[in-house]
Amino acid sequence: MILFLLSCCFFILALKSRSLKSFISRLRQMRLLLPMFSVVFSVEQMRKCVVFSVLDVPMIMPMMKTPKGGALNGSAAEVEEMSLLDLPELAMECILERLSPAELCTMAGVCTYLRDRCRSDHLWEKHMKQKWGRVIGKTTYGAWQWHMAANKRRNLLDARKHNALFGSISSIWPLRLVIPRCGDKSEFESSLPVDSIMALYLSLENGKFWFPAQVYNRENGHAGFMLSCYDAKLSYNSRTNTFQARYSPHGQHTTEENISWDRLRAPPVDTPAYVLHGSDCLYDLKPGDHFEIQWRRNKDYPYGWWYGVVGHLESCDGHAYHCNCHNSEVVMLEFNQYAPDSRWRRTTINRKSHHEEGSEADGFYGGIRKLYEEEEISTWKGILPAKVLD
Repeated sequence: MILFLLSCCFFILALKSRSLKSFISRLRQMRLLLPMFSVVFSVEQMRKCVVFSVLDVPMIMPMMKTPKGGALNGSAAEVEEMSLLDLPELAMECILERLSPAELCTMAGVCTYLRDRCRSDHLWEKHMKQKWGRVIGKTTYGAWQWHMAANKRRNLLDARKHNALFGSISSIWPLRLVIPRCGDKSEFESSLPVDSIMALYLSLENGKFWFPAQVYNRENGHAGFMLSCYDAKLSYNSRTNTFQARYSPHGQHTTEENISWDRLRAPPVDTPAYVLHGSDCLYDLKPGDHFEIQWRRNKDYPYGWWYGVVGHLESCDGHAYHCNCHNSEVVMLEFNQYAPDSRWRRTTINRKSHHEEGSEADGFYGGIRKLYEEEEISTWKGILPAKVLD
């Protein structure tokens, strides 16, 4: 048995030695990435060459150095190998700024210097804003810190169990020679900083991080949630370019799949789903204004945000010159997705003493926020139902 273990150990050592030589040879080749033939060579062409050579082929391209005396001759010609690392700082920065996220990840694997450059937050801020800016907000970054702290604790526990298991095995003297200590990793493979934007971006892309956001018309446009927006935890599926949502445990359904990008938004306010929003716009509301109001079925459920339009009071004829609704303490709220005779069509609130109002039969209305941005208003108008609801 001992002879068998020793044979296996020597085989592993030989295999690792061969792989190490191959890796060192590959690394030396990949350092020589890009020659600079002329200053006329455009940044975009340089970008293509960098990505092309990192992904595979000609790793070394020589540049002839011309002596001061004039033309080259066979004996006087010198071959100077240029590296991407020899580029001026500005040229390097221009190239990196034009790389896609996938290309930045590839470049980060070339060497330690490019790894640090390609992980810079200022390079990833642009990519984060372009793809994820509309669906993540301040709450996402707080949830991300909590997510990474939980992962760190879990990894520490796993490492302790791993060390406890292999500690006794590695104490056998033949195995101590060949089993590396747990946690020994090269600097080249070091993990990303937990507070880096690159780490957040990649965790969003691979779907491992369930981030907080809000979903329009949850449960695939179910009639009971039409023209509403609810808080959820979401995970991205890069294969289908859609999301999976986890809602509050209350309600008929708690999960939903295949949610498209246009049904998501970042939470517009920091108010948690179970907390009454402080209304600071009550005296600004007038007929024709667009708003969102919190509503929940009962006090055990979370609030959702429901879209509506401020209407005229019953005592008003609706004429612009005679309307005095904006001076009244009572505000008429209308939800035009419902039929005129529906009990959900209208409700009123009091500007002076507004708080959570309602009943177990009709649900409870909470805080209200006026919509000022045309983009928000047009988003709600874009998901109006084709026909009114009862």
